[in-house]
Amino acid sequence: TSNSPEAHHRAPPLAVPAPLLADSPPFLDAGDRQVGVLLTLAQPRLVVFANLLAPEECDALIAAAAPRMARSLTVATQTGGDEITDDRTSDGLFFPRGASPLIQRIEGRQVLHYGPGAEYKPHYDYFDPAEPGTPTIVRRGGQRVGTLVMYLNTPEKGGGTIFPDVQVEVAPQRGNAVFFSYERPDPSTRTLHGGAPVIAGDKWIATKWLREREFI
Repeated sequence: TSNSPEAHHRAPPLAVPAPLLADSPPFLDAGDRQVGVLLTLAQPRLVVFANLLAPEECDALIAAAAPRMARSLTVATQTGGDEITDDRTSDGLFFPRGASPLIQRIEGRQVLHYGPGAEYKPHYDYFDPAEPGTPTIVRRGGQRVGTLVMYLNTPEKGGGTIFPDVQVEVAPQRGNAVFFSYERPDPSTRTLHGGAPVIAGDKWIATKWLREREFI
């Protein structure tokens, strides 16, 4: 069928965002800071950054989000809406574009809070083409093609970002981030990932999802 994995492999890949790493630089120029490159993988396409956020930016995001947190929702691909699931037990908040000078610099990130025991079980960030609600979802900006997870604090224990298909776990270190992209909405991208349970302390992250087109 058109929704089979084989059909997705034959489909042309989507254009995906990518940092400029052809020359294997140890740092990238982000304008007001040098961002370290700690790790790169080709399959899945994954990059771990150091010093993407300054300590004061991490603190400011947490302070701005903390008073307004609510149970995190997931996209309901059956209907095209949102839903609460047992797979995701964090609290979250969406900042609209341009909500503050800080958000203008760190545009459109979702802030999530995971207390002890909270987790986000392994999942894909793209929208499954086989689900009936996906056409409704992708009208606003197209498919998701990339994810940036930014760590706003360092939990005492646990809370790493796991990639089960490649047995990689990214430790949540304050100010660091992990980026990964997926050129097809298909498991062949090996971008299955999750937030491991927080064992002690709290975990705060900001997430930005990148789409084919501008999200409206």
